[in-house]
Amino acid sequence: MADESFFEGIELAEAVEAIRTGLTGAATAGEGQELGFDVGEITMEFGIEMRKDVHGSGRVRAWVVEAGADASPRLLPRTHKVTFTLTPKDMRTGGS
Repeated sequence: MADESFFEGIELAEAVEAIRTGLTGAATAGEGQELGFDVGEITMEFGIEMRKDVHGSGRVRAWVVEAGADASPRLLPRTHKVTFTLTPKDMRTGGS
């Protein structure tokens, strides 16, 4: 079960960027190893809260309030569950 305070203040874009950074770091660490892994589709699920910046740009942003498959029963009425699938692509080679 996820600790709600851990996710406080994390924007959805930051959560996705953390996955990208982790995968890139793992790929770099695995270079030259005898055993490697193909990265397939990545399914992510978050409980998010939509907030509009009323004091600045007026931009709407999504903030993570829960993460993981067990998040849905704990969502507050003003939160939304979002699930999406990412297919990693090496932008240097165009391959997966």
